[in-house]
Amino acid sequence: MNTRTVSDSWERGNPYEQYIGRWSRKVAPLFLTWLDQPAGKMWADVGCGTGALCAAILDQCSPDGLVGIDPSEGFLRLAAQNLGSRAQLLTGSAADLPLADGVCDMVVSGLVLNFVPTLAAALAEMARVTARGGTIAAYVWDYANGMEVIRHFWDAAVSIDPTVDAIHEGVRFPMCNPTALRGAFEDAGLTRVDTTALELTAEFLDFEDYWGPFLGGQGPAPAYAMSLSEENRCALRENLRAHLPSAPGGTISMSARAWAVRGQKSLKTSRNTDTQIK
Repeated sequence: MNTRTVSDSWERGNPYEQYIGRWSRKVAPLFLTWLDQPAGKMWADVGCGTGALCAAILDQCSPDGLVGIDPSEGFLRLAAQNLGSRAQLLTGSAADLPLADGVCDMVVSGLVLNFVPTLAAALAEMARVTARGGTIAAYVWDYANGMEVIRHFWDAAVSIDPTVDAIHEGVRFPMCNPTALRGAFEDAGLTRVDTTALELTAEFLDFEDYWGPFLGGQGPAPAYAMSLSEENRCALRENLRAHLPSAPGGTISMSARAWAVRGQKSLKTSRNTDTQIK
């Protein structure tokens, strides 16, 4: 099989929605239930994508204000369609947030931190825009084990071509486990760091419902699938078809687990009185 380098870029909202968006919309409410925050807080969603976590914040948390930030104009356009004027959407990266110091009570990020080039820089920036005593929290897929929707794909690819192991997301993203997440948050100077598992079931009508989104070409696994020759892509498809846990009627159920982490910005840190967006 061809082992081309895969792309981690996410630029178009619709392929993302078909591939992972339907599951990201289910995991976001679980994350917010765990955070259990009162109404009336100022929130920022770093790497807001198509707006799944923003929508859940609006539905569950009654925020005083909400800013979604993402580097992709394509994602922001779809987020704007989904959210309307209920959230302010800004272009920016996790390492350079377009917000003033201490403007937010809650800074969150969903399914993004493993794609950030320098996690320490991103966490420092998230802490900068958080008020003293405020919360920084995030969640990432458990690529190595519990996110079976993606793990089964890579396991099948590796069984055909062992060299693909180098781009298996479970291998490439070793920070996607509670121990590594806790360590990163503690290294960032956050206190009261805590982690939990967010568990849901991903259900597919049939094999094609599972396989079709991998043909969108966006994200590591779909990009890899579409980099293959037609012959090798068919071999991968048939390997998956043979090994996925299908019920007698053809339906497929898999676990889709994410790991969540939260920490508090020290109360000793001075809060900048400028609470306006840059």
